[in-house]
Amino acid sequence: MSAPPPVSAPIAFLGPEGTFSEEALLANMPQGSYHPMPYPSIRDVLKAVQAGEAPLGIVPIENSIEGSVIVTLDSLAFGFDELRIVREVTHQVHQQLIARKPLEFERVTKIVSIPHAYGQCREFIREHLDGVEHEATDSTAEAVRRVSRVDRPWVAIGTRLAAEMYECVVLASDVDDAPDNRTRFVFVGRDDAPQDAEATYKTSIVCGIDQDQPGSLLMILSEFAYRYVNLTKVESRPSKQGLGDYIFFIDMVGRATDPPIAQALSCLGCKLTWLKVLGSYPA
Repeated sequence: MSAPPPVSAPIAFLGPEGTFSEEALLANMPQGSYHPMPYPSIRDVLKAVQAGEAPLGIVPIENSIEGSVIVTLDSLAFGFDELRIVREVTHQVHQQLIARKPLEFERVTKIVSIPHAYGQCREFIREHLDGVEHEATDSTAEAVRRVSRVDRPWVAIGTRLAAEMYECVVLASDVDDAPDNRTRFVFVGRDDAPQDAEATYKTSIVCGIDQDQPGSLLMILSEFAYRYVNLTKVESRPSKQGLGDYIFFIDMVGRATDPPIAQALSCLGCKLTWLKVLGSYPA
């Protein structure tokens, strides 16, 4: 008797089907037996992984036009302490202007999209749909699905895959403000990423200072500069503890166990109120 086929495990992604998150996942599916599983929001993806419903999840974290995806950063900083970033991928994105049926721009009364996608197309919207109401959704695919279900002069900003999936038409192709529009996605899991001696790694941290005082950021950055650690991103976000109180997200080249990074993190751990390693993962 032949052995039963291996059980396929879900990978959570921002749904519904037809999002850029699904595109990125399908283009970068991890080795093993996995299948995509949509969730309605980024926080729901993270909750599914933390609760053990899925061993992995993929979420957008940064776009080349609009910058960081704030809900992802804040969720990783202020909750989901058991999760780790285990891999990053970048995915080329092209936004499409989509309607239920052919429609002149002059008749459009509402644009439905996730705010980050809307922001990637500001110049196109200003030129062709200036003053049209914007309704926010949790994903580009949800925007297309919503437009497909109403017989109104609404348009969505989303993927060509979603347009095909929900039997809509593309009114305008590649409406992004920059031709090389890319989004960085991260895979998250409950365990640290496996360490491959041959791969290039990146480490991400978030940290907070005791109070706003001169030289606080310089003190943090100096620990890395003294050890020649290459930082690829430094970004501040409100700490949610009070006006003017900030935390810092820092990405760097290398593993958290590399001596220069390990020493810098150890020193900062003694000087800062809190420091959290979000992950050390293949870049």
